[in-house]
Amino acid sequence: MIYRVRHITTYAYGRPVDLAAHILHVTPRDLPGQRVLRTHLSCEPDPVRRTSGRDSFGNHVSWLFHEVPHDLFRVIADSEVDVSFPPLPEMSATLSWEQVARMAASDGEVARFLFAGAMCPTSVAAGAWAAESFAPGRPVLEAVSELNTRIYTDFRFCSGVTNLRTTVEEVLEMRQGVCQDFTHLMVSGLRALGLPARYMSGYIRTRPPPGQKRRLGADVSHAWAGVWLGPEIGWAGFDPTNGIVTTEEHVVLGWGLDYADISPVRGLILGGGGDTLRVGVDLVPADEWEGELFPEQVVPVV
Repeated sequence: MIYRVRHITTYAYGRPVDLAAHILHVTPRDLPGQRVLRTHLSCEPDPVRRTSGRDSFGNHVSWLFHEVPHDLFRVIADSEVDVSFPPLPEMSATLSWEQVARMAASDGEVARFLFAGAMCPTSVAAGAWAAESFAPGRPVLEAVSELNTRIYTDFRFCSGVTNLRTTVEEVLEMRQGVCQDFTHLMVSGLRALGLPARYMSGYIRTRPPPGQKRRLGADVSHAWAGVWLGPEIGWAGFDPTNGIVTTEEHVVLGWGLDYADISPVRGLILGGGGDTLRVGVDLVPADEWEGELFPEQVVPVV
């Protein structure tokens, strides 16, 4: 499936910003099952300096610097991406989760995703809750899939009840939140059990295929968990917000230990005040793209 994706982020400042430096993770990356055909990034106002490169996880990063007063900051990222993630094997044919945990501990590349992130500590409570799906000797894919489904069925998607300071334990207690919260919960619980998990950032299809319901998390940036299932399978994506495995409905921007590593737009400003943030995302099959944009969603600045 070839998708066209457009991600617009707009900050409107109540007072002018004099100086600003921004870090952007809005460019999809190539990986097995995903190929970036083209990509373009534009900014208003034009920065005085712009550089690009890779972070420590291999994600595309752009750095923008503004030194002229401005009361609006807008970033538009356009990409065309070919997505075809391979199907997973039969659940019963996968290694036990204990075997995967032992292998992960001796593999330096995947073991880095056993460690806590700044926003996603390894929670004992999350580990105990996740462990209910991990009976001794259970195939790892079967156990992870059940955990993914449990979060989808036991938690309610509700925007506005959490923020960037909400802890994994609070989400576990409230049983509600958004994709970021559910991903942090799943990642934290898996790491507590010794299974490598990473925070995936990207998008989910805006319009569902005919006859299917609209996915939660569309129209904005989306998040899900990447889980290492052993050396033969490697990494696979699990979307606890929608209770599905990532196939042809997701586009990957990148990954990190948690949201802090892969936030789409963040930075430092001098000035401003009374700011408003608007975010709009379209992920549409290329042959259905008509150039229209869905209404931007207003997000409080926290």
